[in-house]
Amino acid sequence: MLLEALVGDLEDAALFVIARHTGNMFSLKLSISSNSEDAASKHDNLLQAIKAMSDIEEVLVGVVKFHPQWHCLLKSVDTRVDKILSVLRPQAFADHRAFLVSLGWPPKLLPSKNGSDHITNLPNPLVLMQEDKRRNYSQSFIALCALQHLQNRREERQLNSSLIKRDTQNIQLWAIDELVSPIASRMEYHFTKWSEQPEYMFALAYKVIRDFITGIDDVLQPLIDKARLIGCSAKEAWVSAMVQMLSVFLEKKVFLLLTERYKVKHLKPDVSSSWLHLVDLIIAFDKKMQSLLNLDTCFLAVSGSFEELSRGMSVLSMFCNRPDWLKIWAKIEFKNAWKKLKSELIEEKAWMTSKKCISGIDTEQEYLLLTVEDHKAPPIAEFFLKIIWEMIERCQTMPSSLLSAQFIRFTAGRFLWYFFKQLLFRFKATELCPDSSDDVAIVRVCGLINAARYIWIKLQEWSDAVDFLEMKIAENDSSKPIQDDSMDNDCFFEEEIRSLSEMETNWLMEIIAVVLRQFEVLSWKYVQNNDSFGDEQVYTNPVEDADLIVSNDFVEALDSLKRWLHTMKISLNKKDFLDLWRSIAEGLDHYISWSIVRSENWFFKMGVTQFEADMQALIFIFQPYCARPQAFFPCINEILKLLKLKKEEEKLMQAFLSRNENGSECLHLYGISHLSVNQILQVLRYKIWAC
Repeated sequence: MLLEALVGDLEDAALFVIARHTGNMFSLKLSISSNSEDAASKHDNLLQAIKAMSDIEEVLVGVVKFHPQWHCLLKSVDTRVDKILSVLRPQAFADHRAFLVSLGWPPKLLPSKNGSDHITNLPNPLVLMQEDKRRNYSQSFIALCALQHLQNRREERQLNSSLIKRDTQNIQLWAIDELVSPIASRMEYHFTKWSEQPEYMFALAYKVIRDFITGIDDVLQPLIDKARLIGCSAKEAWVSAMVQMLSVFLEKKVFLLLTERYKVKHLKPDVSSSWLHLVDLIIAFDKKMQSLLNLDTCFLAVSGSFEELSRGMSVLSMFCNRPDWLKIWAKIEFKNAWKKLKSELIEEKAWMTSKKCISGIDTEQEYLLLTVEDHKAPPIAEFFLKIIWEMIERCQTMPSSLLSAQFIRFTAGRFLWYFFKQLLFRFKATELCPDSSDDVAIVRVCGLINAARYIWIKLQEWSDAVDFLEMKIAENDSSKPIQDDSMDNDCFFEEEIRSLSEMETNWLMEIIAVVLRQFEVLSWKYVQNNDSFGDEQVYTNPVEDADLIVSNDFVEALDSLKRWLHTMKISLNKKDFLDLWRSIAEGLDHYISWSIVRSENWFFKMGVTQFEADMQALIFIFQPYCARPQAFFPCINEILKLLKLKKEEEKLMQAFLSRNENGSECLHLYGISHLSVNQILQVLRYKIWAC
């Protein structure tokens, strides 16, 4: 009964509105009052009809919730309401457009005589309205807002009953769209004349938006608030509608033509230049729109809401529905970036670490440093990252996180892999030879390692930024499956960082191998000579400690090692040099201890002293890089401890180790934990007879 009564009230109110609009006999009998009174009465009847439909909607929401089986009743009522809406809505729009025409909207757009981008000041009819016209326009505006609010509620209820998700972030307002539609027609007339001068299109669009935005906010925002459209902004709706108008024009009249011309091979260079110029203008325009709005409400929105909101604020939104155009744009950007980098790649100076980096004082700083000088990276690394970042910034105003991620993968991501190939090519072209006394090769490799390290750090910094985290989340949420479950799904450049880390590690291992190989070659005679540690050995070449002397066969190996370390200290970034010298120390410790154990050298009393002096000289080379370098030569230290044992201690240790009873406890008493039992017995076997 309640629904029937409400529908009856709706039909009665709608009848009055329709009668006054069509001018039939019933309306003539009621046309005694003045035009203003007639308009007011018609407006009241329209609001009554909207209120009746709103009341019906409240009842229908309850029916859906508590009596979903009454679907026949719902369908019947919706059909009757839809019939009335199909008549009331066009009449409301027609009345509103009539009001706009009476106000002088849209204003004329008068370009200057020279056809430049300077447009004369535009009067805003909304601000200049007289009181009676303001009242009538306000009533019409509120009626449209109420109709839109009702329409949104009906769609939400119908979609919820069908379990379909509705876009709740649509910021378009019908009343604002009615303002934009007629002015867009006049603007497009000028746009068509500026097909070869697109900067004038953006200048005109910006001026119209900017000149009217204050008046629209002052006049229309109170009306929106009065209509109780919560969360709606007149400024945002105005900017969004104008931006979408410009976006649609560019899509249909400009980019569509460019894409067709791009398919013609000999036209590609000109098309690419025009495309990049247009994108420059779009990006600058989008940033102006964001600045114009200040995006006050955007920071209060959740991530998904912000994305939907920003979609209407960007001309780049045209690429959301044209992935083929996005790929063309990405290809053009990539080729343009490669052209910039290619000229720098052949410059040898670009690959050389600057003197400022080499001569800088190495202080105790964190490894995660900020500047290219701190990482001792060559200028090419900074130039490359600058190009990468410029490509990333191109999609900064892209309205979709997933779309931004795709664009970056097509441009910056692809560009990264191309540069990695250049790094690998230069490394393979550099010959690291143990027999070479030239430092050029090692310096070049250090420069490549520094470049890889610096790029690695920057990519990690970027991946930690909120924008990249959102893009990675969007990728993970998309239909694209994750290929590697072990991958860190929160890092945008995970694959690129992993590749750089592998290159960096492999190149460091190459350097370490070369250094150890050269040390082995130069010290081979020293470790294999049975007379090296005999009583008759002649000692020269004193080191800084006057009590210690170094074997002649060991001097060249130490000098070469010291030179290599010094070169790498000034050429390599601090973090990698730390890893490098520690690995070299570990390798030397293993090599010398293994050689001593396997060489079957006899250690006489004077020979033990000589071996200790030689090892002290070796450890002393690492003194500038560590307060206690001996800690990185555990095997050599343990061999020295065994060689210094008294005869009784040797026999006791041999007895324990031979019976394997409490052998580990015995070794711990002497601080030995790195040598095996066989190695210990081998060292002691060749010392026993010497004491």
